[in-house]
Amino acid sequence: MISGKTQLIAHLGFPTESFRAPMIYNPYFEKHGIDVTVVPMGCRAEDYADFLRSVFRLSNIRGALVTMPHKVTTVALLDEVHTTAAVAGSCNTVRLNAEGGLVGDMFDGEGFVRGALRKGQVLEGARVLVVGSGGVGSAIAASMAKAGVATLALYDNHAPTMNGLADHLRQHYPALEVSTGSKDPAGFDVVVNATPLGMKEGDPLPMDVDRIAPSTFVGEVVMKQEITPFLAAAREKGCRFQVGTDMLFEQIPAYLEFFGLRPTTPDELREVARISY
Repeated sequence: MISGKTQLIAHLGFPTESFRAPMIYNPYFEKHGIDVTVVPMGCRAEDYADFLRSVFRLSNIRGALVTMPHKVTTVALLDEVHTTAAVAGSCNTVRLNAEGGLVGDMFDGEGFVRGALRKGQVLEGARVLVVGSGGVGSAIAASMAKAGVATLALYDNHAPTMNGLADHLRQHYPALEVSTGSKDPAGFDVVVNATPLGMKEGDPLPMDVDRIAPSTFVGEVVMKQEITPFLAAAREKGCRFQVGTDMLFEQIPAYLEFFGLRPTTPDELREVARISY
């Protein structure tokens, strides 16, 4: 039940059809009588800077979740940037600080890494390919580096974005071997689709699945459906994999702490979630 006392968490992105977070947060808030609700807000890129500032002028705003295509552009709009967001060059959560300024952090990569570790994937010393160097890809790459992978290969159609991420990683993790420019998945322990490919009917696969070994752990960030065409192809090869929503479940406890709300576990969130596709 939404009342005049309800606080809002804005879910900012475009388009909103693939959003799954409200189906996880809101049942959790309902279960525990927390008078907060997550509301999808479809905001186009050209309107985003003005809208972000406006939404935080609301008297009942608790914070914002930020998703594609706004994660990278959000960083320049903040008054305070936490370390992980600074390294990744992208941000997926915003709230007001004590002075009333916008403060942001990035939890996508942490959620992805926690999910992979929970499934038994060893990341320390691993060889990892991340295809897509936008907001979510940069976050996953930064968290993979933090987790101690040995080799990190990056690919993005937009070379300046890819090369900028590589420079950031080399600056903060000088012992990490970073390469760019190839999305060939052969020889990697972990491969990740961090692109939007799979959100639209008829999208090409993000990489050549025939080149993925059955022993490779395959990760996906697209949440339009649980088993995307990319994951379906990897599953046919016998690969272990992680679906897009796993990243959400693993990072939401960190979000709740950031917003100063009641803590929980990924297991409880899975129990209460009402996800539909």
